Amino acid sequence: MDRFEAMRAFARVVETGSFTRAAHTLQLSRTTVTQLVQQLEAHLRLRLLNRTTRRVSVTADGAAYYPRIVRLLAELEEVEGGLGDAAAQPRGRLRIDVPGPYARLRLVPALPGFQARYPEIQLEVGVSDREVDVIADNVDCVIRGGTPADPALVARPLASLPIGFHASPGYVQQFGMPEHPRAMQGPDHHTVGFLSPRSGRARVFTAQRGAERIEVQGRYSIGFDDGNAYLAAGLAGLGVVALPSYMAEPHVARGELLPVLQDWRLPPMPMHVMFPPNRHMSQRLRVFIEWVVETLG
Repeated sequence: MDRFEAMRAFARVVETGSFTRAAHTLQLSRTTVTQLVQQLEAHLRLRLLNRTTRRVSVTADGAAYYPRIVRLLAELEEVEGGLGDAAAQPRGRLRIDVPGPYARLRLVPALPGFQARYPEIQLEVGVSDREVDVIADNVDCVIRGGTPADPALVARPLASLPIGFHASPGYVQQFGMPEHPRAMQGPDHHTVGFLSPRSGRARVFTAQRGAERIEVQGRYSIGFDDGNAYLAAGLAGLGVVALPSYMAEPHVARGELLPVLQDWRLPPMPMHVMFPPNRHMSQRLRVFIEWVVETLG
């Protein structure tokens, strides 16, 4: 039995709650993961996991054993990472997931600098606005906007992005400038709905002018759960959109979008880079997070 492989398998089953998902993230067969855990239990003469046809749960012994082996595996990776020139040149595969507009407009243009600094890191970038299960999807970290939805993840603040209302010149020509956020609730104006990947509901924006405060969802006939499509809808004149400044400014400069309701303020959108606390932060993940904060923060 490779004891360290067996410990890795057990830890991943605990983290994912499934032999199948653990096998997927470790790139092993389910049978191999099952055998490794069974061998580890036989070696320890303890039952670490309770298994039924429906679920896997951790025994009291398994719950006590898990944090100890996580620390041990972390130390082993740190020792191996410090050999030779590995400390100076972190290497290996790193999987991240980033919203589409942020990847296209902020992250990707900056990546040549990361690649030049860390040429041995193989970066695999998922681009989506969907909710990602970091453990089950075998992702090292995600970058997301808004209030962190998963309290189980460590969320490191990255930036706070100003947001404003915008519309295309064609929309303004057809429907006029909305003079108050309430106008977007009525029959004379349209918004584009930005749908939450979690709930499927259109997001509500809170607009404030002095002491006046109002929640704005607006009347929409079309909504999107993808930021790039949401922006495209605003450019096409389908309705008023609420956009972070980094998305809107290039189009405002070219005359493709017009700021509206400029005397109203929307709360800025916080951006975070998030990762699981129970998985050891590898050297390659650590340097990526530091680079993201340094470069895009």
